[in-house]
Amino acid sequence: MYYIYFPYVLILAGLVFYECYRYDHPKWWAALVLAAPITTPYFIYKSRKNEGVILFMIFLTTFTAVSASEFYIYSQMKEKFKYSHLPPITRQVIRFSDTLKMTTHRLDKALVSLENMSKVESRIKEIENTIKFIAELRIIMAQNEAAIRRMVKFTTDYKAYFVKKELNWVYHIQLFYTNRNVVQHYKSLYAYLNNFDALLKYTFKNFHNIKKIKDKETLNNYDEYYIRYRRAVDSHNALNVKRIEFQNSFLQQYPDIKPYLPGKRQTDAFKLWE
Repeated sequence: MYYIYFPYVLILAGLVFYECYRYDHPKWWAALVLAAPITTPYFIYKSRKNEGVILFMIFLTTFTAVSASEFYIYSQMKEKFKYSHLPPITRQVIRFSDTLKMTTHRLDKALVSLENMSKVESRIKEIENTIKFIAELRIIMAQNEAAIRRMVKFTTDYKAYFVKKELNWVYHIQLFYTNRNVVQHYKSLYAYLNNFDALLKYTFKNFHNIKKIKDKETLNNYDEYYIRYRRAVDSHNALNVKRIEFQNSFLQQYPDIKPYLPGKRQTDAFKLWE
């Protein structure tokens, strides 16, 4: 703390001391400024009445900047060491749970965006944008899945510790993400993305043959991609309903873990892309 404040006050007191020496003012002014810098404006007006306003504005600007910088540094340090008083295992699980919360929130937002994008008409530009977005979504899903795996493994390895410390919410997170309904939901989401992505890429590559020429072989292949996509949508929507029902029931028992679970993603079924 006070990385900037103390050097600033020393410089300020030094300037006041020089002013006292130069104009034969009491030297204790500098000592008082060193102890209480806020008194500086008083001595400014006592020493230089004509230039007091300008000097006061300079002091006010620099003092405000130093105070703001110190507050920022303090908040950063406080955030960095806010868990330093806790045992290592507890600190680690808090880090894992924070990562899980963050990646789950990002995935929620991305899936809502995908739902909106899947409703657009089959124009080539929209198809290209959706393909790119699915690639980004895969990365977000991988990050979320990695966070889930870390959290589940860590809570499994140290289950006895969390029970002893009465950190039951940690174990409840593990129970949720290892439940069959949730596991199947994630698998079906991957299958949906894979089939949707394959359909979009085929459509994008053969857009002219499908929309303009209506080539028979191309249309037959398109139908096969679309049937696989539709099955994936139907399967995912059915499993998603089960996941939502389980999640609502689970949260009634353990409401304190809500921030770590999927949010309002896909409360409605995925619409079929046309």
